[in-house]
Amino acid sequence: MTPMNFDQALPVIFMALMGLSMLVYVVSDGYDLGVGMLMHRASDADKDVMVASIGPFWDANETWLVLGVGILLVAFPKAHGLVLGELYLPVALMLVGLILRGVAFDFRVKARDTHKLTWDRLFFAGSLLASVAQGWMLGRYVSGFGVGWNYPLFAAAIAVALPMAYVLMGAAWLIMKTEGELQERAVVWARIAWTPMVGGLVLISMATPWVSSTVRERWFALPELIALMAIPLMTGGCLLAVRALLRTRQVRGPLCWLPFVLLVLVFVLGFLGLAYSLYPYVVLDQLTIWDAASSPEALKVILVGVCISVPAIAGYTVFSYRVFRGKTSELKYA
Repeated sequence: MTPMNFDQALPVIFMALMGLSMLVYVVSDGYDLGVGMLMHRASDADKDVMVASIGPFWDANETWLVLGVGILLVAFPKAHGLVLGELYLPVALMLVGLILRGVAFDFRVKARDTHKLTWDRLFFAGSLLASVAQGWMLGRYVSGFGVGWNYPLFAAAIAVALPMAYVLMGAAWLIMKTEGELQERAVVWARIAWTPMVGGLVLISMATPWVSSTVRERWFALPELIALMAIPLMTGGCLLAVRALLRTRQVRGPLCWLPFVLLVLVFVLGFLGLAYSLYPYVVLDQLTIWDAASSPEALKVILVGVCISVPAIAGYTVFSYRVFRGKTSELKYA
């Protein structure tokens, strides 16, 4: 195999950056959306603490979504037109959900008690709508926007499973960031969400090779199958460890961080499996990375901007999580 020169490697670099941006977004905004979908189960006092636990981070989390979509637009313009053309409606619904979340987040601060419940419901509705839309988009994208009754069914399954994964992430975040009664409730919520999330993950893992012959041939070829078995085995081990931790007292104390970290690892493993399934396509079976990419000259110019913006975004993200580490205190407004 002939080594790639720099011009040939540029599209791969941008695809990796776009994938990393979307992974960071899914993990960081995933728990954020999960907390929003748990709002309807909490008391009024707990809702304030839940909002306080995500307040310093949720705007920064969504920056990674903007970065990922921006890279898709400038580095892979052909794929951008195809992807957003196919996903116009769910993208619009996701944006409506994110706007609802943003408005509700800000307005609930100053709302009277009689109106605060309405904004809390809108925060929940926006979180749910954005999560379902993202699940549908992921399902359609992974299947290469295939035509036939099985493809929408596959996308609908992911549209149901992804919100459950976010809810589990949100509950694990609250276990890590809160104490007392709210932490106890978060443990219960995580136990409830674990079973449908794992069930959905198993069914989707079984269905993906069914809807895509390309994925099937790549995953079930020997000897690659032997090496690839590490991904589902590690994923299963992490999920079983989360389940076991939720039954211990240590998860309410020194190990409160561990379920969240294990779930982040599950998402990372899922991302690695998805990347292996799709490469070298940016749109499965339709456009390769090199077919969809901008010219090498344009990519070199874009790379300069990326080398400035990505470290800045990453640095701010790390800084904010470091500053606001530890348990969340009661929400107060000046």
